[in-house]
Amino acid sequence: MKTIGITGGVGAGKSLVLSLLKEMTNCEIIMADDVAKSMYFKGNKAFEDLIEFFGEEILNETKDAIDTSKLSKIIYNNPNKRILVNSIVHPLTKQEIIKKITEHKIKEDVDFCFVEAALLLEDHYDVFCDETWYIFASKETRRQRLRESRGYSDEKIDKIFEAQLSEEDFKNRTDHTIDNDTSIENIKGKLACLLNL
Repeated sequence: MKTIGITGGVGAGKSLVLSLLKEMTNCEIIMADDVAKSMYFKGNKAFEDLIEFFGEEILNETKDAIDTSKLSKIIYNNPNKRILVNSIVHPLTKQEIIKKITEHKIKEDVDFCFVEAALLLEDHYDVFCDETWYIFASKETRRQRLRESRGYSDEKIDKIFEAQLSEEDFKNRTDHTIDNDTSIENIKGKLACLLNL
């Protein structure tokens, strides 16, 4: 089984590539964001640790999950509190992803594990991936997608772009680049080539 990390800037079209991979291979797709969200539910260590620091006022009405909008308000203007939340949630998210990959390796039930994470390189997910792929789309394409699909303003898009790695950084720090500014057939061809299908 091969573990492949998928990353790229916001609006690059990572979900399109992942849907093609799902069609083309026997795989598990692990979305780091979804795993991180699961950390806020009762039964997870992050849930317990966050309550210990911030108290029960961050819980939802049924007290079985952390209300992320309440937590966001607390950490919004406090960088130290944000760092604390990240220092709890990020390592546990990574641990859970590694556990999922290991389970697949033991079961031998899939040929590939694709791990999608916006901060794949910054959070060093590449350490446990056999390969890393950068999904590329031009800034113009990404800007248009973010305007249309999410209704973002140019100002918001600029801030997001500034906060993310540059195109050059992504390309230099990943094993392969997949151009998502092209036809689906071209993308499928590139994926088939990379996966030896």
